[in-house]
Amino acid sequence: MNRPSPVEGTPSTAVFFGGVVPASADEERLAEEIGKALGAAGFALLHGGYNGLMEAAARGAAAQGGKVTAVTLAAKHDEWGDFNPHVSEAIRCKTLGSRLNHYFDRADLIVAMGGGVGTLHELTSAIYYAGNVRRVPVWIAGASALGLLAFLKREKWLFETPTRPLDFLTPVMSSAAFAGRLHRLNGAREADA
Repeated sequence: MNRPSPVEGTPSTAVFFGGVVPASADEERLAEEIGKALGAAGFALLHGGYNGLMEAAARGAAAQGGKVTAVTLAAKHDEWGDFNPHVSEAIRCKTLGSRLNHYFDRADLIVAMGGGVGTLHELTSAIYYAGNVRRVPVWIAGASALGLLAFLKREKWLFETPTRPLDFLTPVMSSAAFAGRLHRLNGAREADA
């Protein structure tokens, strides 16, 4: 199922998955640069709403005037704590499935970086969704997430077949590469509109 072309003036939506504890200061900087690029390109940002890489991406997007939405589990918000200060809207879902569906139903682009088991679940769910339900670009950035992607391919957890190509999945090595790919993606979307 393909999403309709965006209505002129309506922002595209990027989903950002990243952990609470950045693997390094470099990954935190990369997340902020990714957020800046998304905000500058007119993307609204959906993320978990908390700290770490999520906050860095939100900080970058908000600095460029991007709308930042937290999508969390209603029953866990008190336990998980306050949202980062860059959140402009919050969605509280009842179940984990409805939270993932909220992300995926709105995604024009999914960006995943490193994190804990929650981020791992989001990333693998995104790969399954994009490969089997609706083709949406999934971009993997940062050393830890790129290492995971290499592991999944090497161990044959993730492989390409003629009926299930992996062309939606893109490793992104730097903020400059991310910005370049984003520029090409926006150009293609505008040509389709």
